[in-house]
Amino acid sequence: MHFFQGKTLVKGLCLFTLAISAAVAADEVILENFESNPEQRWRYVSDQVMGGVSTGQVVYARQGDISYAHMTGTVSTANNGGFIQLRSNIAKGTTAEAAGIILRVRGVPQKYFVHLRTRGTVLPWQYYQASFDINEQWQTVRLPLSDFKRSGKWLDSAVSPSSIRSIGVVAFGRDHSADIQIAEVGFYN
Repeated sequence: MHFFQGKTLVKGLCLFTLAISAAVAADEVILENFESNPEQRWRYVSDQVMGGVSTGQVVYARQGDISYAHMTGTVSTANNGGFIQLRSNIAKGTTAEAAGIILRVRGVPQKYFVHLRTRGTVLPWQYYQASFDINEQWQTVRLPLSDFKRSGKWLDSAVSPSSIRSIGVVAFGRDHSADIQIAEVGFYN
């Protein structure tokens, strides 16, 4: 009798764990896993569009069962520059219920950023920004929308989820070498 109760307890704990995992996964909407022609949805952008001198590249790769974008480069603040980024547009209505951004990333340990552009960010230098740190192991990063700070006073003080129009993973703001791999980009509710 004691053995049966133990098996029932273990079975119950497994079902409970699966239910929690499903609930956590159900609140996530992965927009990109870099598996099918990501170059059609993502573009590399650097500060050279405004006279900066940062250089870099993005290659799309697969290792085992993980597809990813690999952004590398040299960020330079010379000539009023200071960024390289991988950016994608977000379809209207995709993020209406979003509470935050979710990323699966790894790379050279250092700080990176997510930049969000909205209906209200009409000038090229306007965005909402939140930072995250990475290491050499794949990790999931969750950035609440409340962590995103506006780039200037002309923007609303907080990001409106339904107004998000693009997302960028960015090496930004200081002279450094960038090396980041991105396997998933999405939103959570």
